[in-house]
Amino acid sequence: MAHRQRPVPVEEEIDSGVATLVPDPDRPRSWTLEVDGTPQSHVDLDDPEYLDFEYVRRLGHVVDLIAPRGRPLRVLHLGGGGLTLARYVAATRPRSAQQVVEIDAALVDLVRRRLPLDRGARIRIRVGDARAVLARAPEDTFDLVVADVYAAGRQPAHLTSAEFHAAAARTLRPGGYYAANLADGAPLSFARAQVATLRTVLPEVCLIADPAVLRGRRFGNLVLVAGRTPPPVAELTRRAAGDPFPGRVVYGEELTRFASGAAPVTDATARPSPPPPEGVFG
Repeated sequence: MAHRQRPVPVEEEIDSGVATLVPDPDRPRSWTLEVDGTPQSHVDLDDPEYLDFEYVRRLGHVVDLIAPRGRPLRVLHLGGGGLTLARYVAATRPRSAQQVVEIDAALVDLVRRRLPLDRGARIRIRVGDARAVLARAPEDTFDLVVADVYAAGRQPAHLTSAEFHAAAARTLRPGGYYAANLADGAPLSFARAQVATLRTVLPEVCLIADPAVLRGRRFGNLVLVAGRTPPPVAELTRRAAGDPFPGRVVYGEELTRFASGAAPVTDATARPSPPPPEGVFG
């Protein structure tokens, strides 16, 4: 009997460095996208509803809960990577209209060739700077705006300010939500400042993270969810607690205490997110 040949890693130069597609040994036709050694996305071509990264799973919970399952959504993704969340939305909510903004044209080309999208997915990819494209987006358009933009493992400064968050809020439909992936470690100064900043624009904010990250015991991802109306905190809490790596949801007075003393960030004071510690990705 002939043995099926195992896939091998694929490495290509892209605009922002070197991209590597690493095959998942446990899931056929699944790949982890790394850029300069930093994991960016995990994509299962056979099962786009499978979300491997814990922060992406939490973003998936947001998608699941902001409207009844199956109802098409209009979604703007700032940051493309392997298009994992866009694939998830297309699979769980057919006929959703999605736009993805990715600054790295060579990365977009690699993903299109090596990790092709389902032909029925209504996903439009635009190459450009996330804030510049956001500034041109029409008002009251999206049910969900997702910010997940990183360069060399850091969130760019111009995507952290109140002015940026105001631009994102302008594009939301009534009842729409903004979600952002942050990365931070002790003393969580960046995350606290982002909570304070976002609250100046969208009053209802919650934070989802691993308890160890919230306690400053390790560097990791935190997901912010914000809107003009309260996010589905109770159900997000239940789902996060049931994740393979259980998470906590921080909201209301607890979130106020978390952000206590942090000043909102403006374009004049914005800084990139902190670099990940050496060895954090193995």
